[in-house]
Amino acid sequence: MNCFYPFINTPLPYSYDALMPFIDETTMHLHHDRHLQTYIDNLNAVIEANPCLAHYSLEELLTNLRGLPTALQLPVRNQAGGVYNHRFFFDGMERPGQSTPDAELSGALNRQFHDFNTFQSLFKEAALSVFGSGYAWLVLECGRLRITVTPNQDSPLVCGQYPLLNLDVWEHAYYLKHYNLRAAYVDDWFRVVNWNMVSRRFQAGHGRRRGCCEVPFRGMGHMI
Repeated sequence: MNCFYPFINTPLPYSYDALMPFIDETTMHLHHDRHLQTYIDNLNAVIEANPCLAHYSLEELLTNLRGLPTALQLPVRNQAGGVYNHRFFFDGMERPGQSTPDAELSGALNRQFHDFNTFQSLFKEAALSVFGSGYAWLVLECGRLRITVTPNQDSPLVCGQYPLLNLDVWEHAYYLKHYNLRAAYVDDWFRVVNWNMVSRRFQAGHGRRRGCCEVPFRGMGHMI
């Protein structure tokens, strides 16, 4: 994975039609080749104009965002976030029906959310709660699983959370196939989640103590 400037648009880890019938081929072409490419081009332009950023990795640009000069924080948040969030989203999917959460992740989901069906319902509620454009996330925060949402291209890395899974709910991610039916898109997306990848991320991040973000998603009136 290309993680340093100059950034390039690395290929998808599957063919453009691999997620059909749940996510269509045309959307994958446009989403990866045009939307992500635009963020990559814009991020490279920001760094070219500010060479002091060139030694940061993509993740470091976001985890150190608040330490950057004030004038750079918004463009880096938007452009580096757009690259990171899209790559994370694409890597978190695979051909339908290929995997399920491993025993360790499944146990953690059951402990935190009671059972997998409840987790799915709460994650869907979070995704539907995003007003306009943004993402729903499953993250590790202070060693525990949390569901959270971010607007636009904001990233959980900025507030110290360790991301495991994300769902892009910008309209360009689903409108060609699902029109305005975001709920149907969320249901279809769950059919192509790469749980092997999520399990590996969980193993890598479990036990890491990060800062605690103050804005977890609150569903059903309770902390998730």
